Amino acid sequence: MPATLPREKTIQWSEPLATALLMRDHDGITAMRAMVAGEIPPPPIAALFGFRFQAVEPGKVNMSVVPDESHYNPMGTVHGGAMATLLDTVMGCSVLTMLSRTRGYTTLSLSVKYIRAITIGTGEVFAEGTVIHAGRSTAIAHGRVVDAAGKLYATADTTCLVFDR
Repeated sequence: MPATLPREKTIQWSEPLATALLMRDHDGITAMRAMVAGEIPPPPIAALFGFRFQAVEPGKVNMSVVPDESHYNPMGTVHGGAMATLLDTVMGCSVLTMLSRTRGYTTLSLSVKYIRAITIGTGEVFAEGTVIHAGRSTAIAHGRVVDAAGKLYATADTTCLVFDR
């Protein structure tokens, strides 16, 4: 086996509890828009994976990521867990856009369907989360990951528990 040099990835993030406190000052859509505008720092998971917000509207959130080697599994493709995390994030954030300042959510279930492998050669991929139902105690959202040409790579569905904070 040929010798390889170790690779390194350095990330920076803001203190997550400070972000959470800032989020509590706003309803969900306002908080998400403030995050997109850079007024509220994104959560550490976004920095770790390289997720970038693209758009936020009521019931819909778009993010993207450029896959790199740090996302790879032993098979030489992007790990399914990285895409599951991206989908869970956009779907959960889409649910958040529907909530008042006094409400929160957490994922109850996540179901991901992978269509094809993602590699560095795929280039930037785009995820969209869309709320299907936003009720008093549960919310349901659908997600999808596509490339720049619109080719589908994965879909997902989530059910979120909605609660008073």
